[in-house]
Amino acid sequence: QVQLVESGGGLVQAGGSLRLSCAASEPTFGDYTVGWFRQAPGKDREFVAGISYRDQSTYYEDSVEGRFTISRDNAKNTVYLKMNNLNPENTAVYYCASREKFRFVISSNPRNYDSWGQGTQVTVSS
Repeated sequence: QVQLVESGGGLVQAGGSLRLSCAASEPTFGDYTVGWFRQAPGKDREFVAGISYRDQSTYYEDSVEGRFTISRDNAKNTVYLKMNNLNPENTAVYYCASREKFRFVISSNPRNYDSWGQGTQVTVSS
């Protein structure tokens, strides 16, 4: 079971930026498909962005397309989520999740991921 640790969250004003990191204990983390999810109070966990291990393709939820960028540094066993032009609707706990050698390109369904981090809080003030 891979251990995932998110970091980089915090409090920012609307229009600001943050970069989240997801550090993995697994030295072969490049063989894992990784997704970022977020959950706001009273709402379901929502897919934000994902990156495939198979072809390195990236995928985004519609509302963050063009503002958020997911990337990875396999040498550091780390996946990043760069978030630009944040707004208060982006306030949530952000989680990274992974699935080793996922057979499909990507999935927005949380049930397809079997390892999760503890989450990092992102708060955007107006």
